[in-house]
Amino acid sequence: MTKAMLQQGAQDIVVDEVFPHAPETIWRTLTSGDMIARFLMKPNGFEPVVGNRFTFQTTPAGEWDGVIHCEVVDVEPNRHFAYSWKGGHATNVGYGSLLDTVVSWSLSAVDGGTRLRLVHSGFVTPRNDTAFRNMSEGWKKVVPRIGPIIGE
Repeated sequence: MTKAMLQQGAQDIVVDEVFPHAPETIWRTLTSGDMIARFLMKPNGFEPVVGNRFTFQTTPAGEWDGVIHCEVVDVEPNRHFAYSWKGGHATNVGYGSLLDTVVSWSLSAVDGGTRLRLVHSGFVTPRNDTAFRNMSEGWKKVVPRIGPIIGE
């Protein structure tokens, strides 16, 4: 368990979407580096194995080089997948401030398909207000983009 999971007063982003596919089909999309690159960003060094460390590259800001450092923290095939999401720099204010969070994907069968639930947890306020605001809107766009590529 990371510090983000234990953080008092932290905020979470939650996005739910139901897709007309089996959990196994959605799982393959969430755990393939090529597919992740299509709905989110290209992961570097990604493997869906607990302990695997990988990165994403985004726009740098101030002292932050734009690298998001991730580590797979939970893999429960066809049910749950989670990784840490750390970036930013302590001297940055606003965009690029220090961030230590966790991204969790949960799948559950429902009538007509699978509920995919994203929880991005551990945003500490006020330091992460900008990240929380921007990523709240971002994840609302990212999760629906998964639908058209599921099962390819």
